[in-house]
Amino acid sequence: MDADGVPALWVIPEGADPDKALLHFHFGGSVAASIASDRKAAGHIAKAAGARSLVVGFRLAPEHPHPAQIDDAETAYRWLLAQGYEPRNIGSTGHSIGGTLAVALPLRLLAKGEATPGATVTISPWTDLTISNPKADENEEHDKMLSRDILEQFRAAWLQDPGVDFADPDISIVNADLTGLPPTALHYGEYETLAGEGADFGRRLADFKITSEVRPLPGGQHSFILGAGRVPEVDRAIGQMGQWLRRHLGS
Repeated sequence: MDADGVPALWVIPEGADPDKALLHFHFGGSVAASIASDRKAAGHIAKAAGARSLVVGFRLAPEHPHPAQIDDAETAYRWLLAQGYEPRNIGSTGHSIGGTLAVALPLRLLAKGEATPGATVTISPWTDLTISNPKADENEEHDKMLSRDILEQFRAAWLQDPGVDFADPDISIVNADLTGLPPTALHYGEYETLAGEGADFGRRLADFKITSEVRPLPGGQHSFILGAGRVPEVDRAIGQMGQWLRRHLGS
């Protein structure tokens, strides 16, 4: 199906509340993966939250560099509103670059003075495009999904403007003004390349007094959510995500 021109896929667990929807963004560094690659993980989160999930197939780089991905996220959100969903009943979820988009969407809406989703779950987000956190190198031998070299390749494909400042708050959300951000749960793996900037973003949430919880997964890899249904530690984390969304959506 299309959400106003953006490819999307509904995942509807049995018993899901028809009035609540998650807007889910997949991984892939902006250049890879799809709605199909995240269908299972999104379904597990949706089941835990008792909601439907709309998995968004945003445009990919390098053919479609920044800001095409956040533009598509906003388009899908407005499509949900047009279907009758109230902002407070929409959750913004995703992992890796999708976790970045899950936060970037409400930040963009706040900048426009518009209502945001009711809650966010961001998993293994890429929050600092300068790739300057020491953990990027310290955890490289542990992280089987990501490395500094891969991140640099993703960044070159996604941010093609030669004048771009990688620290720009519109790109590196760890530097953004988070005032007004909806309740946000942050999950990341302690063994992942992005663990350091995950911790940094957690501190920023606290600095801005955002209703939040930060849950590092011991021994967790980047995008550990892909182990849904197979790894007990991942399933427990998904249960926590679901409880967060149940507590905050609609409130």
